[in-house]
Amino acid sequence: MTNSQRNAYGETLVELGRTNKEIVVLEADLGKSTMGNLFEQAYPDRFYEMGIAEANMASVAAGLSLSGKIPFFASFAAFCPGRCYDQIRTSICIPSLNVKICGSSAGLSDYGDGSTHQSIDDIAIMRVLPNMHVFSPADAIETAKIVRYMAANHGPMYLRVNRNPLPNITDESSSFVPGDITVMKDEGEVAVFATGIMVSKALEAAEQLKDEFGIHIKVINVPSIKPLNITQVQEIAQSAKAIITAEEHNIYGGLGDAISHAIGNSCPAKHVRIGINDKFGTSAENYDILINAYGLSATEIVNAVRNI
Repeated sequence: MTNSQRNAYGETLVELGRTNKEIVVLEADLGKSTMGNLFEQAYPDRFYEMGIAEANMASVAAGLSLSGKIPFFASFAAFCPGRCYDQIRTSICIPSLNVKICGSSAGLSDYGDGSTHQSIDDIAIMRVLPNMHVFSPADAIETAKIVRYMAANHGPMYLRVNRNPLPNITDESSSFVPGDITVMKDEGEVAVFATGIMVSKALEAAEQLKDEFGIHIKVINVPSIKPLNITQVQEIAQSAKAIITAEEHNIYGGLGDAISHAIGNSCPAKHVRIGINDKFGTSAENYDILINAYGLSATEIVNAVRNI
């Protein structure tokens, strides 16, 4: 299995397109990056190159949905939803159309292009919209499962995809159930709820804590930001001494807020948020430089656990 979420997105659409002739793909001049071009190569008559016109792309996707098609449209997450929020809100979410959106190169993963191309707010933007589902997979395996789910189920859905290769850490044999969380490690009194790249960082932190300090933690993968299984979250939170949320997104409006809302007043545990501390991205020579500079490393999680 590829360790590229982008490849998993494109390859899974090609796989689904063999039997589901209603699937169509739209791109805004970035198909070679989002890997939507794989669908273009396989089924050129069901691929639409919209040019650098994301708002128009969203509107066309809405129209295709009304004609019975299952449109997937993609761009960098900074541009979809960034440049077409009004069309997503008005033309897709209000009528609850069957349109699927892929925000590629999400978070800081487009490390070379700076703040204009990096999305620190896309989860918040999509999560607030009624009828919209928001998915943030931990690896390529989970990405493929979510794409299959999106194609098979009705309604507006947003998929957040990383630009860079990520380690495959999830179980290929398990099913994706929207809302459900997955306990990756079930030890200790500190529960780390993580999403996207931060799941692998949390697992790395768990190994460091165990090997270097004899500390055990729970690591929970949250691939579905919305919907979110509140009962599952509360069950873990109620037995925790402390909760950490870890996300490659602004600390406002994303996973941290979703977990806090799910817990409500039912859990007195301390809540520490690890994420981008209310600032825009910047350019760097590589992805790891940004991950470290913005406090998204395994070391950050290790230090947070030790300071609780």
